[in-house]
Amino acid sequence: NLFLEVRQKDSFKSVLLSYLKKRKGLSGIIYCLSRRETDELAIFLSTNGYNAIAYHAGKSPAYRREVYDRFVTESDVVMVATIAFGMGIDKPDIRYVVHANLPGSMEAFYQEIGRAGRDDLPAETLLFYGLGDLIQRQRMILEGDGDEKFKLFEYKRLEALVGYCEAISCRRKALLGYFDQEIQKCENCDNCIHPPSVEDFSNEAKIIILTIQSTGQYFGTNHIIDVIKGNKTLKVRGRSHNCLACFGQGAHLPKGLIQALIRQLIAFGALRVNLGKYGAIEINESAFDIVKGTKKFESRAYIATKKFSKPKMEKIPANLSADSGELLQILKKLRYNTAKKRGIRPYLVFPDKTLEKLASLKPVTEDDFLNIDGVGQKKLTQYYDLFVAAIKDFLIVKKAFK
Repeated sequence: NLFLEVRQKDSFKSVLLSYLKKRKGLSGIIYCLSRRETDELAIFLSTNGYNAIAYHAGKSPAYRREVYDRFVTESDVVMVATIAFGMGIDKPDIRYVVHANLPGSMEAFYQEIGRAGRDDLPAETLLFYGLGDLIQRQRMILEGDGDEKFKLFEYKRLEALVGYCEAISCRRKALLGYFDQEIQKCENCDNCIHPPSVEDFSNEAKIIILTIQSTGQYFGTNHIIDVIKGNKTLKVRGRSHNCLACFGQGAHLPKGLIQALIRQLIAFGALRVNLGKYGAIEINESAFDIVKGTKKFESRAYIATKKFSKPKMEKIPANLSADSGELLQILKKLRYNTAKKRGIRPYLVFPDKTLEKLASLKPVTEDDFLNIDGVGQKKLTQYYDLFVAAIKDFLIVKKAFK
């Protein structure tokens, strides 16, 4: 019952908002790699009107107990979490699991997506995947504990997950094949529902490989792309790479396509990232089969990423009036005290932008309160009486002194 999907990690926040908009009011989990990313993404989603909660091992036990209880009992919580939020989740109606970063292995990914749709109703999984996440995961393995044999094993597990991300056929077949289970086609993944167009990118791959070879296999993706595109950056000119025969050979190629092909060449073993050389891209033996023309390099057709505009939000005057500024301070104090009593962060009550709108527009009816950005039906139930009472008191005092 799980729909499997992978998307490139371009315009991540805008794409995520678009995805969540269609699933508003449903419970889901968004997994992040670090505590900092978890906190930042939870704030971002809260600011955009979602009932988002951050969860990671840096939070107090009391906080984690409370937010877990909220996740289990409330129907619209977006739990933004590290892998600390995992075992023993007793909630059958999780409708989606999103990975904002590449998981550590196929095993971890399989376990984490398995938390969605335990009621056997349709649920969705979405994995955002980019070269930066892949390099970060490789670095974590390199700098982690364990001997070389263990690290090699971890690299192989990660490579299997990258193969799943880059698959151009049924994703479930790739996923279950890793666990020695065979199926034909699932008809419930992005590749089955919308089969990708496949093109021969052998010539483009040859340009990339020869550029890496010509520059000495000492440079990362950005420098390689600059040489391929013919960009005369300070670094390119400083190393005389603008004098190489490969300079500008791919000037006609979109930067996004070159990035995608480098990532796919790494996934298919033609290239590798040497973290000991600060992320330098190096060539594997199989790459020369592509250069010699004895092997084709086929990949999904390139589609330029759609640029998402930021969601339109009602603008608030940069400078609030004196009265509104005074009310804003009262509401901030009320928010702080309310959050303290509930044992949560103040932004989870209302983000600053919502408070500014409350102070500026001064709603006193339920309809007006509900029309404020950042206020939903749940927030209306929880906080309407408290905050409108403060607004009314403020207006009465101001009227008395006029």
